[in-house]
Amino acid sequence: MPLDIFSSYYLAGMVKGFVPKGTFFRDRYFPTSAGDIFRADKVLVEYKDGDRKMAPFVVQRVGDIPIARGGYEIHEYEPPYIAPSRVLTLDNLNKRGFGEAILSNKSAEERAKALIAEDLTDLDLRITRREEWMAVQTIINNGVTMTAYIDDKTIGETYDVFYYDTAGSNPALYTVADKWDDAGGDWWADVEAMCIELSARGISCSDLIVGSAVAQFIQDDEKVAKRLDNRGMSYGSVAPRIAYPGVAFIGALVFGGFRLDIYSVHESYEDDTGAVKRIFPADSALVIAPDCGHMMYAQVVQMERDEQYHTFAERRIPKLMTDTNIDSRKFRLAARPLAAPKVKAPWMYAPNVLK
Repeated sequence: MPLDIFSSYYLAGMVKGFVPKGTFFRDRYFPTSAGDIFRADKVLVEYKDGDRKMAPFVVQRVGDIPIARGGYEIHEYEPPYIAPSRVLTLDNLNKRGFGEAILSNKSAEERAKALIAEDLTDLDLRITRREEWMAVQTIINNGVTMTAYIDDKTIGETYDVFYYDTAGSNPALYTVADKWDDAGGDWWADVEAMCIELSARGISCSDLIVGSAVAQFIQDDEKVAKRLDNRGMSYGSVAPRIAYPGVAFIGALVFGGFRLDIYSVHESYEDDTGAVKRIFPADSALVIAPDCGHMMYAQVVQMERDEQYHTFAERRIPKLMTDTNIDSRKFRLAARPLAAPKVKAPWMYAPNVLK
C-alpha cells in the first residue's frame, strides 16, 4: 500500500518533527508534559492550598495524633477549539513561489508539497501566538475570556474560564498604594510585599516581569544605582540583554532576601480587529516563578479520507481536505489548548503601577 503523505497521521508526524518557535510566557511558565494531553473533550484542572501547619507535640503514652489529609479542588473545563486553515488552488500552483527562481521548472506537484509545508509552519506560528496570548491573559486576569468566531467576521460565542471565585476578590491581584513614579511611591517595598504574599501561601517566586515603561523606570531610578554601588551589601546587578524575542533580561535584584530575575516585555501582537497591542501592559509588574502552570490540550475528532471519524490527542492536529470539483485543497491545523495554574494563584500581578 503506497504511503499517503497527505493523510492526517503522516502530516501529524511532520508537525512533531518541527522545531517549535520559542515563546516566553507559554514555554517558561506554562510548559506541557505528557500528562497534559487528554484523550477527552475536557481537561481536569486540580490544585490545593499550600500546607503551612506543623506536626504537634504528643504525650508519649498517647502514641500519636492522626492528621487529616488536606482537601483539594478539581475542575473540569472544555478547552476552546482553534482551527486556522488555508486554501490551495490551481492559481497558487501556477505562480512562482516565494524565493523560487524566476525561470523555475518546478511541477505543480512539487509546488503543492512545498506550499503545504509553508502553510503548516505559518498556521503553527499563528496558533503559537494565540497560546502565548492565552498564557498572558491567564496571568493578568487569573483566568481568560475567549471569543469564538463563526467565520472571519461573525462572533459566535464567548467563553469565560477563571481560576478563582469571581464573586470575591482575585487572590493573584496586587494593588499599589502609591504609583511608583509618585513622590510617595516605593516600588522596592511593593515588590517585596508581593514576594512575601506568595511566600505566606507556600509559593516560591524567582522572576519579576515588567512592561517596557516600568523597565525604563527601574533602570532610571537613582535608588537602584545607589544600592548596587554599595560595597558593603549585595543587592544584585543590572546587565540588560535580549533573552527571548520581544523580551529583555534587565538584571537581578534582591528584595528583602528574595532574589528576582527581572525581564522586560515589549512584544506585541495583532488582535482580531487588526489593531497592534502589547502582549503585556507597559505599566504593569508581575512576580512569578517558572513552571507554575501548564498548557493542556484536549482531543480533536475529525473525519479522515477513509470517511471514518478518528480521534487525535496531540498539541497540533493537521487535516488536508480536497475538493476535486474546483481542483482545490484546504489545509487545516487544529489545537485545543488551555492554560491553567498548578496551584491557586501562583503569581502576583500588579497593574497600572505608573502614572
